[in-house]
Amino acid sequence: MPEIEYHPLDQAASGGGDGCIDILSPPPGTDPEDCLYVVLHVHGAASVRRRGASTVLAPGDLLIGTTPHPAGLLQDSECRMLRFRVPCFYLGVRHGDVRRAGGLMARGSEGIGSLASQFLRTLAIQARDHCARPGNHVARSVSDIVAILVTDLLERENPEHPTGGAELLSRIRAHIEENLADPDLSPESIARSQHISVRYLHKLFQPDGMTVGQWVRRRRLEACRRELERSSRRQISVSAVAHRWGFVSHSHFSRAFREAFGVSPREWQAYAAQTDGRHPTS
Repeated sequence: MPEIEYHPLDQAASGGGDGCIDILSPPPGTDPEDCLYVVLHVHGAASVRRRGASTVLAPGDLLIGTTPHPAGLLQDSECRMLRFRVPCFYLGVRHGDVRRAGGLMARGSEGIGSLASQFLRTLAIQARDHCARPGNHVARSVSDIVAILVTDLLERENPEHPTGGAELLSRIRAHIEENLADPDLSPESIARSQHISVRYLHKLFQPDGMTVGQWVRRRRLEACRRELERSSRRQISVSAVAHRWGFVSHSHFSRAFREAFGVSPREWQAYAAQTDGRHPTS
């Protein structure tokens, strides 16, 4: 990724005293403090020290943590950085997982980090220029990319499963994604598809701190959340969305959605409709 030309966005695009650009506002019923911060290195000399090792940052690199000022960050007087804040609600990751990892780092010159870096830069420019409708769509795209990036980085941080388990677990998760809308998807059907026992299937998921059923339900709920917020789907009823993603009971779906995200499906759908087209909070 080529070096990013610096423009004085820090004050023009930042909101509040903490100098952060809010990618998306916390939806009603969620803890406003349950957020992650993404720091984009724009210009100047900087390095970050993690686990006893120091890494020099290049323009475009990203630091992700639970505070706007990453621990171990050193920078000179010419250094400029952009700070973004996004509620964990939109990321599908837990605040505590990132905190336990001691923060995350991604190079802005490769892979998903490159995409995230470019989109964040675009979002910052739109926040500065107060672009309304495009800004909101970019903000939602940024949130999705950051979610993928954080999940990928956390998986790299975690110890690998027993020999052969990581590859098998990857295949199992792919199978779950491909069959997420199937109401008959179950631990038994998943284990059968991989020619393993249900007991071993549960053992593979133990390091993630959840059962297979909980993983499937969470992925279905996240799919429902995304569909309910899309403008093209707003004329479809909540019940239809729930049924499409394998929930046979509307009341069970509503309870599970509120437990996972702090709001009901209808409240989330209404909130997404109200905020569609707004620029990111700045």
